[in-house]
Amino acid sequence: MSVRALVVDPSASAAAVRLAEVPDPAPGPGQVLVAVSHASLNYGDLNDARSGRIPVGAVLGSDAAGVVVRAAADGTGPAVGTEVVALTSGAFAERVAIDVGALAEVPKGLDLARAVALPVAGVAALRSLRAAGLGPDKRVLVTGASGGVGRFAVQLAARAGAHVIASVGSAARGEGLAESGADEVLIGLEGLQRPVDVVIDSVGGPQLVAAWNLLAPGGSVQSVGWTSGQPAVFPPYATVGPAKSLTSFVIEGDVGADLAILTELAAEGALTVEIGWQGSWDRFDEAAQALRGRRIPGKAILEVAGARRVR
Repeated sequence: MSVRALVVDPSASAAAVRLAEVPDPAPGPGQVLVAVSHASLNYGDLNDARSGRIPVGAVLGSDAAGVVVRAAADGTGPAVGTEVVALTSGAFAERVAIDVGALAEVPKGLDLARAVALPVAGVAALRSLRAAGLGPDKRVLVTGASGGVGRFAVQLAARAGAHVIASVGSAARGEGLAESGADEVLIGLEGLQRPVDVVIDSVGGPQLVAAWNLLAPGGSVQSVGWTSGQPAVFPPYATVGPAKSLTSFVIEGDVGADLAILTELAAEGALTVEIGWQGSWDRFDEAAQALRGRRIPGKAILEVAGARRVR
Protein backbone atom coordinates (compact mmCIF):
# COMPACT_ATOMS: atom_id res chain seq x y z
CA MET A 1 0.00 0.00 0.00
CA SER A 2 1.10 3.54 -0.68
CA VAL A 3 -0.02 7.14 -0.32
CA ARG A 4 0.73 10.30 -2.23
CA ALA A 5 3.10 12.82 -0.72
CA LEU A 6 5.17 15.88 -1.55
CA VAL A 7 8.77 14.73 -1.54
CA VAL A 8 12.08 16.51 -1.97
CA ASP A 9 13.45 16.35 -5.51
CA PRO A 10 15.89 19.10 -6.59
CA SER A 11 15.51 18.08 -10.24
CA ALA A 12 11.71 18.36 -10.26
CA SER A 13 11.13 22.12 -10.20
CA ALA A 14 12.39 25.41 -8.86
CA ALA A 15 10.74 24.52 -5.55
CA ALA A 16 12.64 21.17 -5.47
CA VAL A 17 9.44 19.27 -4.64
CA ARG A 18 7.20 16.82 -6.49
CA LEU A 19 4.18 14.62 -5.81
CA ALA A 20 5.12 10.95 -5.49
CA GLU A 21 3.96 7.63 -4.08
CA VAL A 22 5.49 6.67 -0.71
CA PRO A 23 4.87 3.70 1.59
CA ASP A 24 1.83 3.91 3.83
CA PRO A 25 3.11 4.82 7.32
CA ALA A 26 3.12 2.22 10.09
CA PRO A 27 2.35 3.94 13.43
CA GLY A 28 4.34 3.05 16.52
CA PRO A 29 2.69 2.28 19.90
CA GLY A 30 2.45 5.97 20.91
CA GLN A 31 1.37 7.25 17.51
CA VAL A 32 -1.96 7.80 15.78
CA LEU A 33 -2.53 7.51 12.04
CA VAL A 34 -4.05 10.67 10.59
CA ALA A 35 -5.73 11.11 7.22
CA VAL A 36 -4.49 14.57 6.31
CA SER A 37 -6.89 17.05 4.72
CA HIS A 38 -4.84 20.26 5.04
CA ALA A 39 -1.19 21.23 5.40
CA SER A 40 0.48 24.58 5.97
CA LEU A 41 3.50 25.73 3.97
CA ASN A 42 6.21 27.52 5.93
CA TYR A 43 9.20 29.47 4.67
CA GLY A 44 11.40 26.95 6.44
CA ASP A 45 9.92 24.15 4.32
CA LEU A 46 11.18 25.86 1.18
CA ASN A 47 14.67 26.11 2.67
CA ASP A 48 14.55 22.48 3.84
CA ALA A 49 13.75 21.33 0.31
CA ARG A 50 16.71 23.12 -1.26
CA SER A 51 19.33 23.06 1.50
CA GLY A 52 19.91 19.33 1.81
CA ARG A 53 18.57 19.20 5.37
CA ILE A 54 15.78 16.93 4.13
CA PRO A 55 17.11 13.98 2.05
CA VAL A 56 16.06 13.57 -1.57
CA GLY A 57 12.94 11.42 -1.70
CA ALA A 58 11.88 12.22 1.87
CA VAL A 59 8.46 13.71 2.61
CA LEU A 60 8.51 17.45 3.29
CA GLY A 61 6.45 19.48 5.72
CA SER A 62 5.74 20.11 9.39
CA ASP A 63 2.10 21.30 9.72
CA ALA A 64 -0.78 18.86 9.21
CA ALA A 65 -4.45 18.67 10.11
CA GLY A 66 -6.96 15.91 9.52
CA VAL A 67 -8.86 13.04 11.12
CA VAL A 68 -7.52 10.16 13.22
CA VAL A 69 -8.12 6.91 11.33
CA ARG A 70 -6.18 4.63 13.69
CA ALA A 71 -5.80 5.22 17.42
CA ALA A 72 -2.50 4.70 19.26
CA ALA A 73 -1.88 1.07 20.19
CA ASP A 74 -0.84 2.01 23.75
CA GLY A 75 -4.21 3.62 24.45
CA THR A 76 -2.94 7.20 24.59
CA GLY A 77 -4.10 10.09 22.45
CA PRO A 78 -7.36 10.82 20.65
CA ALA A 79 -9.86 8.28 19.38
CA VAL A 80 -10.65 7.38 15.78
CA GLY A 81 -12.70 10.10 14.12
CA THR A 82 -11.16 12.96 16.12
CA GLU A 83 -10.08 16.05 14.19
CA VAL A 84 -6.50 16.97 15.11
CA VAL A 85 -3.74 19.39 14.19
CA ALA A 86 -0.06 18.51 14.56
CA LEU A 87 3.52 19.61 14.20
CA THR A 88 5.37 16.61 12.79
CA SER A 89 8.04 15.80 10.25
CA GLY A 90 6.85 14.51 6.87
CA ALA A 91 3.51 16.29 7.19
CA PHE A 92 2.86 16.68 3.44
CA ALA A 93 1.31 13.26 2.86
CA GLU A 94 -2.17 11.80 2.60
CA ARG A 95 -1.63 9.78 5.78
CA VAL A 96 0.90 10.49 8.52
CA ALA A 97 1.86 8.63 11.71
CA ILE A 98 2.04 11.24 14.47
CA ASP A 99 3.26 11.09 18.08
CA VAL A 100 0.40 11.83 20.47
CA GLY A 101 2.52 14.52 22.13
CA ALA A 102 2.83 16.38 18.84
CA LEU A 103 -0.86 17.05 18.29
CA ALA A 104 -3.96 18.65 19.75
CA GLU A 105 -7.64 18.06 19.19
CA VAL A 106 -9.26 20.78 17.09
CA PRO A 107 -12.03 22.53 19.07
CA LYS A 108 -15.51 22.88 17.69
CA GLY A 109 -15.91 26.04 15.66
CA LEU A 110 -12.37 25.99 14.28
CA ASP A 111 -12.09 24.67 10.73
CA LEU A 112 -9.06 22.61 9.78
CA ALA A 113 -7.80 25.13 7.21
CA ARG A 114 -7.31 27.67 9.99
CA ALA A 115 -6.14 25.15 12.59
CA VAL A 116 -3.32 23.93 10.34
CA ALA A 117 -1.86 27.43 10.17
CA LEU A 118 -0.99 27.27 13.88
CA PRO A 119 1.70 24.62 14.53
CA VAL A 120 5.04 26.04 13.32
CA ALA A 121 4.12 29.72 13.17
CA GLY A 122 1.93 29.82 16.26
CA VAL A 123 4.17 27.71 18.47
CA ALA A 124 7.25 29.70 17.38
CA ALA A 125 5.50 32.97 18.25
CA LEU A 126 4.21 31.70 21.59
CA ARG A 127 7.46 30.09 22.74
CA SER A 128 9.80 32.84 21.55
CA LEU A 129 7.75 35.47 23.38
CA ARG A 130 7.73 33.27 26.47
CA ALA A 131 11.50 32.76 26.27
CA ALA A 132 12.07 36.49 25.87
CA GLY A 133 10.25 37.28 29.10
CA LEU A 134 7.08 38.83 27.70
CA GLY A 135 5.02 40.81 30.18
CA PRO A 136 2.75 43.83 30.54
CA ASP A 137 4.25 47.19 29.57
CA LYS A 138 7.18 45.60 27.73
CA ARG A 139 8.09 47.19 24.41
CA VAL A 140 8.05 44.37 21.86
CA LEU A 141 9.42 44.69 18.32
CA VAL A 142 8.27 42.09 15.81
CA THR A 143 10.16 42.09 12.51
CA GLY A 144 8.68 40.43 9.44
CA ALA A 145 5.37 41.12 11.16
CA SER A 146 3.26 40.43 8.07
CA GLY A 147 4.32 36.77 7.93
CA GLY A 148 2.90 33.78 9.78
CA VAL A 149 5.05 33.98 12.92
CA GLY A 150 4.92 37.77 12.93
CA ARG A 151 1.14 38.10 12.84
CA PHE A 152 0.72 35.61 15.68
CA ALA A 153 3.49 37.29 17.71
CA VAL A 154 1.82 40.70 17.33
CA GLN A 155 -1.49 39.34 18.61
CA LEU A 156 -0.04 37.32 21.48
CA ALA A 157 2.16 40.19 22.67
CA ALA A 158 -0.78 42.59 22.54
CA ARG A 159 -2.91 40.13 24.57
CA ALA A 160 -0.17 40.16 27.22
CA GLY A 161 -0.42 43.94 27.54
CA ALA A 162 2.81 44.81 25.73
CA HIS A 163 3.41 47.85 23.55
CA VAL A 164 3.80 46.19 20.15
CA ILE A 165 5.84 47.59 17.27
CA ALA A 166 5.30 45.74 13.98
CA SER A 167 8.00 46.09 11.31
CA VAL A 168 7.12 45.24 7.70
CA GLY A 169 8.70 45.60 4.27
CA SER A 170 6.04 47.84 2.71
CA ALA A 171 2.89 49.73 3.58
CA ALA A 172 0.76 47.12 1.84
CA ARG A 173 2.19 44.34 4.01
CA GLY A 174 1.29 46.29 7.13
CA GLU A 175 -2.44 46.18 6.44
CA GLY A 176 -4.46 44.72 9.30
CA LEU A 177 -1.64 44.73 11.83
CA ALA A 178 -3.01 47.68 13.79
CA GLU A 179 -6.34 45.87 14.05
CA SER A 180 -4.42 42.80 15.27
CA GLY A 181 -2.95 44.74 18.18
CA ALA A 182 0.10 46.59 16.87
CA ASP A 183 0.52 50.00 18.51
CA GLU A 184 2.96 51.07 15.79
CA VAL A 185 3.43 49.76 12.24
CA LEU A 186 6.76 50.72 10.66
CA ILE A 187 8.41 50.21 7.28
CA GLY A 188 11.65 48.57 8.29
CA LEU A 189 12.81 50.29 11.49
CA GLU A 190 12.37 53.81 10.20
CA GLY A 191 11.50 56.24 12.96
CA LEU A 192 12.11 53.81 15.82
CA GLN A 193 14.38 55.49 18.33
CA ARG A 194 13.26 54.44 21.81
CA PRO A 195 14.77 51.16 23.10
CA VAL A 196 12.75 47.95 23.07
CA ASP A 197 12.72 45.12 25.61
CA VAL A 198 11.94 42.19 23.30
CA VAL A 199 12.65 41.53 19.62
CA ILE A 200 11.08 38.62 17.74
CA ASP A 201 13.14 38.60 14.55
CA SER A 202 12.41 36.54 11.47
CA VAL A 203 14.31 38.70 8.98
CA GLY A 204 17.98 38.46 10.00
CA GLY A 205 20.69 40.32 8.09
CA PRO A 206 21.20 44.06 8.61
CA GLN A 207 17.80 44.41 10.25
CA LEU A 208 18.86 42.01 13.00
CA VAL A 209 21.92 44.19 13.67
CA ALA A 210 19.73 47.31 13.80
CA ALA A 211 17.28 45.60 16.15
CA TRP A 212 20.15 44.58 18.44
CA ASN A 213 21.26 48.19 18.63
CA LEU A 214 17.75 49.18 19.72
CA LEU A 215 17.60 46.61 22.50
CA ALA A 216 17.42 47.94 26.06
CA PRO A 217 19.71 46.61 28.81
CA GLY A 218 18.36 43.28 30.00
CA GLY A 219 16.44 42.82 26.75
CA SER A 220 16.27 39.77 24.50
CA VAL A 221 16.36 39.17 20.75
CA GLN A 222 14.86 35.85 19.69
CA SER A 223 16.10 34.83 16.24
CA VAL A 224 13.27 32.71 14.80
CA GLY A 225 14.04 33.03 11.07
CA TRP A 226 16.25 34.62 8.42
CA THR A 227 14.06 35.45 5.43
CA SER A 228 16.43 38.16 4.18
CA GLY A 229 19.11 35.61 3.33
CA GLN A 230 21.67 38.33 4.08
CA PRO A 231 24.57 38.21 6.56
CA ALA A 232 24.35 40.11 9.82
CA VAL A 233 27.57 42.09 10.30
CA PHE A 234 27.98 43.56 13.78
CA PRO A 235 30.35 46.55 14.03
CA PRO A 236 33.21 46.40 16.54
CA TYR A 237 32.08 46.67 20.17
CA ALA A 238 28.42 46.24 19.26
CA THR A 239 28.23 43.37 21.74
CA VAL A 240 30.19 45.13 24.49
CA GLY A 241 28.12 46.96 27.09
CA PRO A 242 25.16 46.43 29.43
CA ALA A 243 23.93 42.83 29.44
CA LYS A 244 21.40 41.85 26.78
CA SER A 245 20.96 38.65 24.79
CA LEU A 246 20.65 37.34 21.24
CA THR A 247 19.20 33.82 21.35
CA SER A 248 18.82 31.28 18.60
CA PHE A 249 15.41 29.63 18.49
CA VAL A 250 14.10 26.23 17.47
CA ILE A 251 10.94 24.34 18.39
CA GLU A 252 11.83 21.31 20.50
CA GLY A 253 9.92 18.71 22.53
CA ASP A 254 6.22 18.01 22.69
CA VAL A 255 4.03 20.81 21.41
CA GLY A 256 0.60 19.39 22.19
CA ALA A 257 -0.07 21.64 25.20
CA ASP A 258 0.90 24.80 23.33
CA LEU A 259 -1.13 23.74 20.30
CA ALA A 260 -4.14 23.28 22.57
CA ILE A 261 -3.70 26.85 23.86
CA LEU A 262 -3.44 28.26 20.35
CA THR A 263 -6.39 26.32 18.92
CA GLU A 264 -8.62 27.37 21.82
CA LEU A 265 -7.68 31.02 21.30
CA ALA A 266 -8.39 30.70 17.58
CA ALA A 267 -11.72 28.95 18.18
CA GLU A 268 -12.77 31.73 20.56
CA GLY A 269 -11.82 34.40 18.03
CA ALA A 270 -9.11 35.71 20.36
CA LEU A 271 -6.39 34.78 17.86
CA THR A 272 -6.99 35.62 14.20
CA VAL A 273 -5.61 33.30 11.55
CA GLU A 274 -4.99 35.10 8.27
CA ILE A 275 -4.81 32.91 5.18
CA GLY A 276 -3.14 34.63 2.25
CA TRP A 277 -3.15 31.65 -0.14
CA GLN A 278 -5.18 28.44 -0.23
CA GLY A 279 -5.33 25.79 -2.90
CA SER A 280 -4.66 22.20 -3.89
CA TRP A 281 -1.24 20.76 -3.13
CA ASP A 282 -0.99 20.13 -6.88
CA ARG A 283 -0.28 23.89 -7.02
CA PHE A 284 2.66 23.65 -4.61
CA ASP A 285 5.05 25.47 -6.95
CA GLU A 286 2.64 28.40 -7.21
CA ALA A 287 2.33 28.64 -3.44
CA ALA A 288 6.09 28.33 -2.96
CA GLN A 289 6.81 31.08 -5.47
CA ALA A 290 4.29 33.42 -3.86
CA LEU A 291 5.63 32.73 -0.37
CA ARG A 292 9.26 33.18 -1.35
CA GLY A 293 8.34 36.39 -3.19
CA ARG A 294 6.65 37.71 -0.04
CA ARG A 295 3.33 38.08 -1.80
CA ILE A 296 1.39 36.20 0.88
CA PRO A 297 0.18 37.99 4.02
CA GLY A 298 -0.23 35.41 6.75
CA LYS A 299 -0.25 31.71 5.87
CA ALA A 300 -0.30 29.50 2.76
CA ILE A 301 -2.60 26.49 3.11
CA LEU A 302 -2.40 23.35 0.97
CA GLU A 303 -5.55 21.28 0.47
CA VAL A 304 -4.91 17.54 0.50
CA ALA A 305 -8.54 16.37 0.73
CA GLY A 306 -9.13 16.37 -3.02
CA ALA A 307 -6.05 14.27 -3.77
CA ARG A 308 -6.37 10.72 -5.05
CA ARG A 309 -6.12 8.21 -2.21
CA VAL A 310 -4.43 4.85 -2.78
CA ARG A 311 -6.02 2.00 -0.85
